[in-house]
Amino acid sequence: MAEHEIHEDHGHSVAAWTAVTVLLVGSAVMAWSVVVTSVPIFVIGAVICVVGVVAGKVLGMAGYGAKDVPPVTSHSSKTSGVS
Repeated sequence: MAEHEIHEDHGHSVAAWTAVTVLLVGSAVMAWSVVVTSVPIFVIGAVICVVGVVAGKVLGMAGYGAKDVPPVTSHSSKTSGVS
C-alpha cells in the first residue's frame, strides 16, 4: 500500500470556502441556463465564476487564506501493515 502524505491544511480557510461557494453558485446558474436555453444567463453564471476566483485570490492575499504549515517530516519507520 502506498504511503499517504499528511496534509495539515486542505484549504480550510475563509478564502477557499468563499471561492468554492461562489463557484458552485456560478456553476448552478450556468447549468440552469442550459436547461432554459438562455445564453445571457450562461454568461451571467460565467461572470459569477470569475468573481468567485477573484474573490478567493483577493481574500487569500488579504490574509484570509491558508496559513503557512510546517513541512511534514518523513516517517520511515511506518509500515504498510502487510506482513
